[in-house]
Amino acid sequence: QVQLVESGGGLVQPGGSLRLSCAASGTIFSINAMGWYRQAPGKERELVATITAGDTTNSADSVKGRFTISGDYAQNTVYLQMNSLKPEDTAVYYCNAYLRSGRWGRYSDYWGQGTQVTVSS
Repeated sequence: QVQLVESGGGLVQPGGSLRLSCAASGTIFSINAMGWYRQAPGKERELVATITAGDTTNSADSVKGRFTISGDYAQNTVYLQMNSLKPEDTAVYYCNAYLRSGRWGRYSDYWGQGTQVTVSS
């Protein structure tokens, strides 16, 4: 079994900052990449940022220059530093890990339960 547990969401004023954390635990043989996705009410889930085990990052244009993803693969943990937050960043943020559970398993996507981020004055 694999679990992804997110923390760090909350309510923040426009222009403020938040830091999300996600820790993966359980039977993990190797992680290829971890990342963050978000889903706002009435919208589809969208990619926010990803980071590979080789430290290659990718992020949505809408968050470039404001959000920074980092990872500690020794601890199976990924972080998302969010600065200059805007009301349109309001969403449920989901952690994702593309990993292999067990030496003989296939790589699969695993998801956290989500953490709410609300940007409002």
